[in-house]
Parts: sequence; structure tokens; C-alpha cells
Amino acid sequence: MSAAETVAAGLGFLEGPVWRDPTGDLIVTVVSRGLLLRVDVESGRADTFAETAGGPNGAYPCQDGGLVVTQNGGIDWQAVGMANPSPPDPAEPGLQRVRPDGSVSPLTGPGDGPFRAPNDLCVDQDLTLWFTDPPRYPPPAEPVGRVWRWSRGGRPEVHADGLQYCNGIGVDGQGRILVVEGHGLMYLDPDGGRPWLIESLPSGGDGFAFDVEGHVYVCGGRSVTVISAEGKVVEQLEAPDGPAIMTNCCFGRDDRRTLFAVDGASGRVLAFPDMPVPGVRLPDAVIA
Repeated sequence: MSAAETVAAGLGFLEGPVWRDPTGDLIVTVVSRGLLLRVDVESGRADTFAETAGGPNGAYPCQDGGLVVTQNGGIDWQAVGMANPSPPDPAEPGLQRVRPDGSVSPLTGPGDGPFRAPNDLCVDQDLTLWFTDPPRYPPPAEPVGRVWRWSRGGRPEVHADGLQYCNGIGVDGQGRILVVEGHGLMYLDPDGGRPWLIESLPSGGDGFAFDVEGHVYVCGGRSVTVISAEGKVVEQLEAPDGPAIMTNCCFGRDDRRTLFAVDGASGRVLAFPDMPVPGVRLPDAVIA
């Protein structure tokens, strides 16, 4: 596996990387600053793409070049033990629509939810949108996390509840919903089953991505842990020296052989080039 290269640094507490094919750039969310940045991965330049307020967490590409963002409402940085001298204004927890021009509008409204702190999202082959809704961090002892599904033409509905802390979410090659729950990766099957792919990740888990052979690349701690389709640890891709909290990742560039990962502690965008297996190309969300 390749060593990490630093694309950009000092950007804030980063999450939700999205590679955009038409423009060949990377969009990242900055939870600590309430905005999205557009990163030129060749030069390392980062420009403001959108201002969301609150805590934009996950992001997902739309067919028109915009994005859907999971908005957690804002984080109490003192409660999580991290300094943030200029937190953004709070926002209503839910989903936001970011247009290609950077304009932002709520996608969920007063008749939806109420939501706790939406975290990450994905879209399946039927274009159903799924998103995790854990409690605010640090989580309470009671298991109150939920996963929502939103089919086209309907409204969001709870698919699974009673989760301790559901975080990253994705769809595997067989169309099964996989979610980071606690310290492991759990399937949420249509019949209500919740089998583990792996119950305990060596570095914990946050956001993740898939390659075309079914490996799962899970961010957590100082590394991206590669898990096989059978639930075995294959490899750990380590962050460079310095503080690191790896929060999420995606595959990018034309050949999908560069894994981009974001680091919340140092505000770094990292690249692992020349991966042996290309990443899955995500289906775009289709949202008016």
C-alpha cells in the first residue's frame, strides 16, 4: 500500500470528502467552521464552496454537480474536549441541499424528523437516500441512534433505531446497507437483521469507502483500516506524523486509484495514490 501524501493542511475539523468527476476536485466539509471547501488536489489550494452554519458532517454528490449534506446542528466543542474559539452559528439538524453555485437550502423541514445529529449518508442503486442520526457527541448511555431512509417521492422514515452510536454508512456490492455502530461494522438487513461484518475495528470507525473488490476502507484514529468482504483486517494505512483523527475517505481521480482521507485533528487532506484496487464509483443522488 502507498504512503500518505499531504494535499492541504490547517483547514479545520474536516469530514465528508466527495470527489466530483465533472470538475476534477474534492469537496470537504469543515465541521468546526460551518462550511464546505473546494480543494484543488494538484495545487493544494482550498476555497470556500458553501456556508452552511452549524456542523456540516457528511456530504454526497448530486447529479447536477451539487451535494446533499448531513447537518448535525453544531457541536459543543468544549464538551468533546477540543478548542474552537470561533464556532459557527447553530443550524437546524437535518439535511441540506448545496447547489452547484454554492447556495444552501434546507432539504428536510418542520414536518420531518425531529432529528438528533445527522452524521453520514449514502444512496443505493434504487436512489433511496440513507443517513445516520446518532445522538449528539458525547453520546448518552441510552441507545438512541437511528438510521433513516428516504425514498424518492416520499418522506424520511426510520429504518433502524436503538443504536448506540451509528456513524458512517454505505452500500456494498450486494446492495446491503453497512453502518459503523460503536466500534464495528454492522449490516442493516431489510428483514431487521443486524449481523456484524466485524464487531471490533482496531482503530475504531467513522466514515468509510468501498473498492470494487468489496474491501471497506474505514477511517478511525490515526489510520484507515482496510477490511475484506469477509470481515478480516487486511491493512492499515497510517497518517503522517503529527496529531491525527481520520474521519472519512473517498476514492478519486479518473482511475479511482487515489484514496483521499481527511484528518480532523490537523485539518489535513491526505492522499494515498496508486491503490492496488480502484474504488467504487458512487451513484449520484437525484434531488430536485
